Amino acid sequence: MEKKDKLQITDKHTTNIGLTKKNAQGVAQILEQTMSDEYVLSVKTKNYHWNVTGPQFNELHKFFDEHYEEIDEFIDEVAERIRSLGIKTIGSMADFLKNTRLKEDTSVSQNTTTMLNNLLNDHEELIRNLRNDLTTCDEKFADAGNADFLTGLMEKHEKIAWMLRAFLS
Repeated sequence: MEKKDKLQITDKHTTNIGLTKKNAQGVAQILEQTMSDEYVLSVKTKNYHWNVTGPQFNELHKFFDEHYEEIDEFIDEVAERIRSLGIKTIGSMADFLKNTRLKEDTSVSQNTTTMLNNLLNDHEELIRNLRNDLTTCDEKFADAGNADFLTGLMEKHEKIAWMLRAFLS
């Protein structure tokens, strides 16, 4: 087993998918950051789902529920992309918090407008990061497959951001 920057090549059989180990590790680092961002966003959305109050409670409770379930699917897809590179994924809260580019929200007493704005800001930050990351995957690491995957993920976050903007209007 080769270990570099805590990324472990773990498959018994060498992964031979047209990427060098160095490029696979570079892509895996990007994917780990993305997975960490998604995890923090999921937890924040669940926090808001559990703690939303007010006249829009029912609608926002369902809205947040749908979104954290969707984000949880994104997390699984990202983890599987990392594994397809022959690299073991991170999986602890400490690792997610160390690798995320988003800020967690530990408060439980926010009004609905603040919750929606916080989520919108996070989705937009994630979109900007994904836009940069997909270019890096393609141009620096010669991995068009993961660049395409990140493009699809970015489009999903663009749709959620649009919904959040519409809700705030």
